[in-house]
Amino acid sequence: MDGTTAREAAVVTPWYPTRELPFRGSFVQAMVEATAPGCDGMTVYHCDPWVAPMAPGEAERVEAANARLLPRAARPVPTAGGARLVQFPVTTPRSEGYGDQALNHERQLRNLLGGRPVPAPVVHAHVGLPSGWAALRNAAPGARVFVTEHASYLDLVLADPVARDLYDQLLHQVTGFLAVGDKVVEVLGKEFPHHAGKIGRIPNPISFDTPRPAPVTLLHKWLYLGSLVESKGVDLLVEAFAQCRADEPGLTLTLVGDGVLRGPLTRRVAELGLEQAVEFTGSLPHEQALELMRGHDLLVHVSRYETFGMTVVEGLAAGLPVLVTRCGGPERTLAGIEDAAGQLIEVEDTAESVADGYRRLRDRFSAGGLDLERARKVLAESYGFDAVAQAHYRLWFPESP
Repeated sequence: MDGTTAREAAVVTPWYPTRELPFRGSFVQAMVEATAPGCDGMTVYHCDPWVAPMAPGEAERVEAANARLLPRAARPVPTAGGARLVQFPVTTPRSEGYGDQALNHERQLRNLLGGRPVPAPVVHAHVGLPSGWAALRNAAPGARVFVTEHASYLDLVLADPVARDLYDQLLHQVTGFLAVGDKVVEVLGKEFPHHAGKIGRIPNPISFDTPRPAPVTLLHKWLYLGSLVESKGVDLLVEAFAQCRADEPGLTLTLVGDGVLRGPLTRRVAELGLEQAVEFTGSLPHEQALELMRGHDLLVHVSRYETFGMTVVEGLAAGLPVLVTRCGGPERTLAGIEDAAGQLIEVEDTAESVADGYRRLRDRFSAGGLDLERARKVLAESYGFDAVAQAHYRLWFPESP
């Protein structure tokens, strides 16, 4: 760790916004933006998985070629909060299991570093596998290594025997292990009861600095942000929107994101005759998505499962009421302010449940039954940039005043 300063940190992550995928890993970028200003220096290592089918023996040759190119191709560039960003491809065979992916990320981060350790006294990784393992195995002797787990698919990771063994070792060896939601804590506590005392909690940071230009007065402009996949409930959302718009022709819906359901959803919107009312924007940069929040009336997020539900907090930070499912994260995030923030509904596989939830929210909103300012204030105290940054600093730099 020669040459580092007392408050220098490194971040290792498989997700970070790119030109092709500007929304992926925006929560990591937010963490960097929140914490980097309080550090003497921060470098983000974005180990970007480049997945492709590879024949037996081909993966080793591709990885070797990549290792030769990395020292010349991976150059640091400025990123959020004054940090430096090093993005590099991790060549990944399509059939590779979660455990082998972690070992792969370990090797390829070492290739990037030229066999030297990460030059920082604090290394913080996002998700246990692959990045937590790669960070742990490439940290300098004596470095403090932390992991934040976000993965909603953690049960699939731990079903891989190699991955489960690596995860057990990871929990044993890291300085601190953090989860963004209770669902992650529950999964890990069940799988690794001997590590239960080591698992803490830390939220994703949300900016509350930019208010909307005018308060919401009608719930006409609906907004969804996220992947267009079945687990996010977007198919039910479109059907529910059609039902509600039949009663209120002024409703519109903007779907921000991309995924395998974009084609089927586009066709379904056409079948319903809603092309003029529903907009598909595709993936957008995070700042542009936040700007859309400040121009809409209602955030609708009817996911079947979430570990945290960052988008819900971002919506409220932008002054939006929310219609969300009790899918694991939101009911905990909004505990105590559910009625002030909007409407929570149960996870059900029917569009009618979403439509009924909207109607209840609409009636309460028109009667003045929400208190968005109170909800916003409560959330800022727990999830604002300063609150989350200070929580990180207490862990990273316990000797600092």
